[in-house]
Amino acid sequence: MSTTRIALVTGANRGIGAAIAQGLAERGMTVIVGARDAASGEQTAQRLGGRAVPLDVTDDGSVRDAVAHVEQWYGRLDVLVNNAGISGGGVGQLAGDVDLAVMRTVFDTNLFGVVRLTEAFLPLLRRADDARVINVSSGTGSLTWQSDPGHAFASTGVALAYPASKAALNMLTVLYAKALAADGIAVNAVAPGATATDFTAALGLSLERTAEQGAAIAVHLATVPDSPTGAFLQDDGPVPW
Repeated sequence: MSTTRIALVTGANRGIGAAIAQGLAERGMTVIVGARDAASGEQTAQRLGGRAVPLDVTDDGSVRDAVAHVEQWYGRLDVLVNNAGISGGGVGQLAGDVDLAVMRTVFDTNLFGVVRLTEAFLPLLRRADDARVINVSSGTGSLTWQSDPGHAFASTGVALAYPASKAALNMLTVLYAKALAADGIAVNAVAPGATATDFTAALGLSLERTAEQGAAIAVHLATVPDSPTGAFLQDDGPVPW
């Protein structure tokens, strides 16, 4: 069994996921690129010197196949980065005009996909020493910030599905951190901040913060010698729940 730490990053073929994968590879980890687009995932993995698995976190069969590949290749998993996420777009997410199909689609990836993947990889995470699960959340999932009239979020549009899914992901992080403490598995959520990626460009946002800057907190938690657990963190410290 390899002594190099093994990390799987979902949605790692572009944006923050690719930047996280790059950061982990630069720090000596073997990175497995999980991506729905198999060809793009393979290209990213070749660039990083890692491996790729076709992975759709909403599909049970795809997740089972990914677990089988990782077990065959390495026999364990040291770091799982649940990065794959979708916004749901700008239609069907406003109060008074909610499309439940949009809500379900967003939650299926951003929340249920995390549960599906984490549950499936738990046996391999339990075989590792100092295993870690990092959930890529969002500052928009902070109930404190969203309810603060003085915060910037007070003047932003209210699209229901994405922030609600990230708030639920934060709770999921806390619950998994408590449940897996006895296994020595650290579970944390991170807020990358609004970064210039395809994800934000599709929402009409023009931003200066880079994907590499957004990825830094996840890379830090994956590699720091003594990881916290049950935390929600950004670059400069805790994000209020």
